[in-house]
Amino acid sequence: MLKTISIVGIGGAIGSILRYLVTDLVETRFVPSTFPYGTLVVNVSGCFVIGLVYALTEKINIAPEWRAFLATGICGGYTTFSAFSYQSVNLIRDGHTTQFFTYVFGSLILGIIATFIPLIVIKQLA
Repeated sequence: MLKTISIVGIGGAIGSILRYLVTDLVETRFVPSTFPYGTLVVNVSGCFVIGLVYALTEKINIAPEWRAFLATGICGGYTTFSAFSYQSVNLIRDGHTTQFFTYVFGSLILGIIATFIPLIVIKQLA
């Protein structure tokens, strides 16, 4: 277990560094804007990579540690949106339509509310 945790942690560090570099590159060099193009690029590219990782690991025999390193570590450090996207696709693919809509809209709406609440509360305390 400690080996897997270490592998995921190393992958997460790599993914986080990549997220920073890609976001910085997109937002400062290619598309200077108030729109978060860097985050959009990270989220979409992360979804593509996690889809690629899972598709390839279903086709070839790969050690569970490598799958954890690539999907949970690198992709998870790069963007948790990729895991959200993959889990959403699995719900649809498996015919769990109600769970899909609950997960997608619940994540979006509750995530925005959860981000907004501390901003309001802390502003009121100041």
